[in-house]
Amino acid sequence: MATSDATPPAPAAFVRPPAGIAVVDPRTQAPRTTASDRIPRALQRLAGPLLLIAAWQALSSLDVFDPRNTPAPVTVLRTALDLATSGVLATNLLASLTLVAKGLALGLAVGLGAALLGGLSRAGENIVDTNMEILRAVPNFALLPILIAWFGIDDLSKVLLITLHVAVCIYINTYSAIRNVDASLIEAARCLGVGRRELVGAVILPGALPGFLVGLRLALTGAWLSLIFAETINAPVGLGRMMSDAREYFRVDVIFVLLAVYALLGLLSLAAVRFLEARLLVWRRTYDGR
Repeated sequence: MATSDATPPAPAAFVRPPAGIAVVDPRTQAPRTTASDRIPRALQRLAGPLLLIAAWQALSSLDVFDPRNTPAPVTVLRTALDLATSGVLATNLLASLTLVAKGLALGLAVGLGAALLGGLSRAGENIVDTNMEILRAVPNFALLPILIAWFGIDDLSKVLLITLHVAVCIYINTYSAIRNVDASLIEAARCLGVGRRELVGAVILPGALPGFLVGLRLALTGAWLSLIFAETINAPVGLGRMMSDAREYFRVDVIFVLLAVYALLGLLSLAAVRFLEARLLVWRRTYDGR
């Protein structure tokens, strides 16, 4: 077989660039800024709702909407100020926040514990997974009559309804994230002699963290939905009770105020999860839409 005396080409990393061409290391360059980058992302995300409110106000001013069933944003704002200054809104909001906080804390503990038990062991999966899948299949609101029969119509049944929904959201997403951790990372860690405890703490749990945060987003949203339904059942105080009274007395302006409150609570919940993502997932690089 003939051989060639020609010297093989040097690796690409050692090839000198042609004269007159400046080579830039992209790792040392900051991302190119645009005009939109000067505006905080939190304000940019409000562009859609603000445009919607502006269109709503414009159509109300043109008498497209009937003020009896679709009040203008100015009317809704005036009603919100009246409810806030009288203290009615704050009292009911505090009662609802207390229920959500209790249900969220219990649901996080139950859902995360079940996900770790089912995701990290086959025996735990056999015990936990089917039961959690059954809870996911059964409509959450269908459980309220049973909870009332067991625990009465006080706050405990409402907290447990929120707890069940939060636990299912946390479990499903965290369990799935644990079982979908890249197998090559696990094999590499085992080849390096990493023990079981260190494997779980340094590889599996960090890899499952994005899935847990997705579950947390769904859990926060579901907690407010469960609260709305639970507070319609013999609740002396709360946002759901205010909604029931407003519907009974046809106070459409109050209904719109409460819808705005629920929307703001949802945005604040989403902002809290985004804050956690920015702090806990600094190692992850994802596509940001640029």
